[in-house]
Amino acid sequence: MVWKPHVTVAAIIEQNLRFLLVEEVTSTGLKFNQPAGHLEENEDLFAAVKREVYEETAWQFEPEHIICIQLWRKKPDFPSFIRICFSGRCHSHNPDQKLDEGIIGTHWLSRDEIEAQKKHLRSPLVLLTVDEYLSGHRHPLSLLKSFLDLDHE
Repeated sequence: MVWKPHVTVAAIIEQNLRFLLVEEVTSTGLKFNQPAGHLEENEDLFAAVKREVYEETAWQFEPEHIICIQLWRKKPDFPSFIRICFSGRCHSHNPDQKLDEGIIGTHWLSRDEIEAQKKHLRSPLVLLTVDEYLSGHRHPLSLLKSFLDLDHE
């Protein structure tokens, strides 16, 4: 069997030192997470994060920076994830947009409020990534290159 990590994207969206999180139903109860999800076939990373933010929050998202690229595995027998975390701005909220299945709401929380929910975070990456953002970590989007459907002769 070939080992393959799951590729996911996540968005840090901050306004006035409050961060947009989703509250979602998981197999272990209600959890808080950044808007995030899996890269889909024939999709580049920018399209993936824009899609995930819209599906989970009903906001249009424009990535501006890469905060970090994380490799995470909860336990040795769990799947591994490569998570690319973007920061950016939201615009054009659609209040009529139905949120993804399992998403029960969105919340703008301060860093301290996020830390207070530590036991209810989807993963430790949620708070770690907020701290990376607050520490000023910003990398250009030009680090990521997509070469989809190239014709090689």
